[in-house]
Amino acid sequence: MDELDRRIAAALSEDDLGLPADAQEPGFFSLAFSTMRGPQGWVTWVLMVMQIIMFLAAVWAGWNFYSATEVLPAIKWGMSAATLMIMATQLKLSLVPQMQANRVILALRRLELRMAAQK
Repeated sequence: MDELDRRIAAALSEDDLGLPADAQEPGFFSLAFSTMRGPQGWVTWVLMVMQIIMFLAAVWAGWNFYSATEVLPAIKWGMSAATLMIMATQLKLSLVPQMQANRVILALRRLELRMAAQK
C-alpha cells in the first residue's frame, strides 16, 4: 500500500494545478479539533465535558479503591472506577466516526478542486 501511495503522491505533485496550499490532507489533531466547529460542534463539546467529568470521577473512585482496607468498599470503588473509565473511553471514541466523515468530505472537496482546475 505504501508503494501505491507514493506513486499517487508523485503523480499528483507533477500536476501542479494551482491548488491552495491548505488543500493538503489534515493531520490527526486538525481533524479532531474540526469536530468542535460547525453546526454540530456543540455535541462534541458536551461529549468532551462529560468525558472529562467521568475521567475525573474514575480517578477519584480509583483512589478510593486503592485506599480501601476492606473487601466490600474496594469492590464498590473498583467497579465504579472501571465502569467510569470504560464509559469515558467510549465517549471519546464515539467521535472517531465523525472525524472519518470529515476526512472523507475534505477529500471530496479536494477532488472537486482538482476537477474544476482541469477544466
